[in-house]
Amino acid sequence: MRRVVITGAGAINALGQSAAATMEAMREGQCGIGPLEFRDVERLSIQIGGQVKGFEAEGIFNRQQMTLYDRFTQFTLCAAQEAVAQSGLEFTGSLSVRSGVVLGTAGGGVSTWDDNYRSVYEDGKNRVHPFVVPKLMNNAACSHVSMQHNLKGPSFTVSTACASSNHAMSQAFLMIRTGMADVMITGGSESMLCFGGVKAWEGLRVMSKDACRPFSANRNGMVQGEGAGIFVFEDMEHAKARGAEILCEVAGFAMSSDAADIVMPSKQGAARAISGALSDAGIDRSEVGYINAHGTGTAANDKTECAAVADVFGPHADDLMISSTKSMHGHLIGGTGAVELLACIMAVRDGIIAPTIGYEEADPECALDVVPNVARETSVDVALSNAFAFGGLNAVLALRRFN
Repeated sequence: MRRVVITGAGAINALGQSAAATMEAMREGQCGIGPLEFRDVERLSIQIGGQVKGFEAEGIFNRQQMTLYDRFTQFTLCAAQEAVAQSGLEFTGSLSVRSGVVLGTAGGGVSTWDDNYRSVYEDGKNRVHPFVVPKLMNNAACSHVSMQHNLKGPSFTVSTACASSNHAMSQAFLMIRTGMADVMITGGSESMLCFGGVKAWEGLRVMSKDACRPFSANRNGMVQGEGAGIFVFEDMEHAKARGAEILCEVAGFAMSSDAADIVMPSKQGAARAISGALSDAGIDRSEVGYINAHGTGTAANDKTECAAVADVFGPHADDLMISSTKSMHGHLIGGTGAVELLACIMAVRDGIIAPTIGYEEADPECALDVVPNVARETSVDVALSNAFAFGGLNAVLALRRFN
């Protein structure tokens, strides 16, 4: 089987409007969570989030494009442009046919849904724009990336709630490893920060009104974010032949289903996904130095994830570093794993471990090294990225330092 590497990265989220800016903010332990700014926010009980501020879509896209691009698509296209530019690839000729797109999102065009429901039900209008459906559909971002970059290979969207990005990246990895493609653009995006999007999440009663504090004993819920993380996955020999800069290697992945509950996580399901990723990558447990946790800041998720890590790694769990960058950028739902993969790249490439900020009180049920509040510099050979979704759908990626 072929080896797969990452040769480009792009991002936009509450921490920054590029991959480099995002990683620098992670290194500094910055918090991108703050007051939400949109219509009718005062009607919400939850008024904080990891919102992308200062993003001027009208200065990036023309009027015709704006009629087709929901905010989640706008984020995706910007991040994809950055990732492709870093990779140095041009998708022409046979490479165009041997390259595709797999992206993750949970909600797709939520802002478009929200705007048009308001138009019909509140404003009493009888017609909506003819491009509403192509604008809101979950595969919109994937389709526009394929068109913008002339990608004619396998292209589709994965929607598995909070694990969407990791599932998408796993499929992109698999397609290259098995020879179905040479290059895949992959990752995920989300933009649910509008009145209807936040109001729906309020109903679950899992949201914090003040901060995201993963693993801290006084944590009181998750905080939503928005944005995109997009990567260029490439066959290693293809990348080496053209002299590409390689950020790291994607070593393996695994997926599992809890088959238990629609919202409550399962330690066994999470542990199977973690163990499976190690097995698929041929990595010994002792080689793993860092885990980017799902770490939502809810009581159930954090303690279950820590228990799963302890079960899989045994005594080595005490030597692991595990952090949740959701404390900084919020939970991007279907896009979250893609932005969090940047922390794993930073760990294996740069030796910088992103912290879990907002940590205030030790929790005996989360008794691992959660890298509280301040980043660390240390050498890491292997990092894992965990994603555990509502519905019990789990996906874990393993990254390895490329030498």
